[in-house]
Amino acid sequence: MAANVYASATVDDAPAGGAGRARVLGGATIDCPDVATRLTSVPERARPEVDKELAALDEQIAQAYRRLGESAEAVRQDPGFADERIVEPLGEERSATLERIVAAIDAAGDRPAGLEELADCTVRDSGNASAPPADGRNGGEQDDGGQDGEQGQGGNGGQAGNGPVAADYADITGAPAAPAEPERTEDASRGTFTSSCGVNENGLFNSDNVIAAPGVANGAHHFHDYIGNQATNAFSSDDDLAKADTSCEDPGDRSSYYWPVLRLQNGTQEQDAASPGGGIEGNAGEIVTPKEVTLTFVGNPRGEVIAMPRLLRIITGDAKSFVNGPANANASWSCTGFEDRQLKDKYPLCPQGSDVVRTFRFQSCWDGRNIDSANHRTHMAFTAADGSCPSGFRPVPQLVQRIVYDVDAPSLDDGGRTTPLFAVDSFPEQLHKPVTDHGDFINVFDEDLMREMVGCINSGRTCGAGADGGEQPGGEQPGGEEPGGEQPGGEEPGGEQPGGEEPGGEQSQEPTAAPENPGDGGDGEGGDGDAGEQPGGGRPENPSEPPATDQPADEQPATEEPATREPATEEPAGESGAPGDGGDRPEVRVSPSAEENTEATGTGADNGDGDNTGDANAGNDDTGDGNGAPVDDGTEPQAVTGGLAETGAQLWPAAAGAVLVTAGVVVLRRVRRT
Repeated sequence: MAANVYASATVDDAPAGGAGRARVLGGATIDCPDVATRLTSVPERARPEVDKELAALDEQIAQAYRRLGESAEAVRQDPGFADERIVEPLGEERSATLERIVAAIDAAGDRPAGLEELADCTVRDSGNASAPPADGRNGGEQDDGGQDGEQGQGGNGGQAGNGPVAADYADITGAPAAPAEPERTEDASRGTFTSSCGVNENGLFNSDNVIAAPGVANGAHHFHDYIGNQATNAFSSDDDLAKADTSCEDPGDRSSYYWPVLRLQNGTQEQDAASPGGGIEGNAGEIVTPKEVTLTFVGNPRGEVIAMPRLLRIITGDAKSFVNGPANANASWSCTGFEDRQLKDKYPLCPQGSDVVRTFRFQSCWDGRNIDSANHRTHMAFTAADGSCPSGFRPVPQLVQRIVYDVDAPSLDDGGRTTPLFAVDSFPEQLHKPVTDHGDFINVFDEDLMREMVGCINSGRTCGAGADGGEQPGGEQPGGEEPGGEQPGGEEPGGEQPGGEEPGGEQSQEPTAAPENPGDGGDGEGGDGDAGEQPGGGRPENPSEPPATDQPADEQPATEEPATREPATEEPAGESGAPGDGGDRPEVRVSPSAEENTEATGTGADNGDGDNTGDANAGNDDTGDGNGAPVDDGTEPQAVTGGLAETGAQLWPAAAGAVLVTAGVVVLRRVRRT
């Protein structure tokens, strides 16, 4: 029987009799101090154990949030129930975990102080209470069934009962204007380098996070889209990443780009409905494939950039911003045609014919030593308002990631029944708030291609496999990169782009769709694709854990093209498909773990000790002497086929014709003279 999966997105008084564990949360969430952000220094030897325990803290919070949903009626009848049965046991679990973290760090270095004080959590109001739908329907009234028996919705809204709600959306036409861009000096690096890696049309997802929770399955508790590197999961080693297949047009870019998936709260049961990271975590509904993804690396408004170190990790934004506060939030939401206006803590309501745009402008100042840090933040920094880097940091190319979705503005007056709500996946207690949006990047560019990028940017050119046409996001964002303020997400068609400079000048470029064959199209390394069929595409039974039978596809050749090569324009191998065409979703692929690829022992990967800075200044040349590829003029040489005899045979008729024409001219002249 059908369940009413939409109504309670704007209701906070659903009765307890409804089906599902999340049926009535009473507008509450679990609020715990974030331990990871406090750990700015962890000895290298202690990191594996500390990462494992940090992931355990996240799992404990998720479990407590589920208990809160299951006990909603008891909490309503007895306000002390939550403290006694949920918060106090959670605090005890956290205390034991924090003791193990302290012991691990103490055994390898200096004992950290004050971590024990971070054990206590609270149950607090989520602020999600809102008015009933206009038609007076009760959102809690539904038949049994639904998504894994958990289709009920409660006071926190959304298909799974933990967001989003109507208050999470705002009309883009009333959004604040994007801040003005920083002034560029004469020494500014004005070029751009674009990498085209598709839109994850081959459906590669998992709920891991190899940066924040390496070696831990379901470390993210929400699903990510992956483009670029096709072997990215919690168990990927540096060698795995270096040898992996890639969806990028230029095979020299094996970088990993990933972000939380966007879902429609439309009642669709993806095959992760009963899986960790999916329905179990409250992430429900149809996963939307982006219509377009643009990956542009831009320069610095005050000077030249240096090469990123290989295997540099960057996380931008904060997946826990709703509880932690917005200090590290760094995502922008907008609409095509309105990108001079940006939202940070609301999803945009776009006019008809306009698409939703989410943008990440990554940190672009590197400490010159480390490819990662204990809290995954302190080795990178944002620029100041004038575009300068902090003392001791140097500017590297800034990744500007722009993701476009063809989704309609939801119907808030009826809780999304007419047009469904949309939201990004999140940790369950973060309630799918837009402020929790975040992006992740691991640099696996070939060193020659990275030098090409740096030379291109510093010399003011437009380069890269995706540089032909399309909009070019500009340099450092207006007002500096400091998070916590509104940040532009791209270019206003027909006007100067807010938040960046056009390469080599101030002219604007109209955005274009992503290439029709971006990357390997779905047959690269990363999964057998044998997921069961379902509406909207197949899903593996437990997408957060790599299938034991997966084997990698053919590996990319180990040879690298020289830095002076032309930007790659060839059609990539593999299945082709137009991104965002609205057709059937492809099968989901989950990348195999490193343990399933023990034969992969490629060279060239950094050992993770952060000492790969010897060539950091390589490519820091703006003389145009070959350290960057010239702009592709769109022409290609004509291919020559056939042997010499065949070619000669084809030329004989032309030669005979030429002789006859010459003889005719001679005869005509003689006739005229006579």
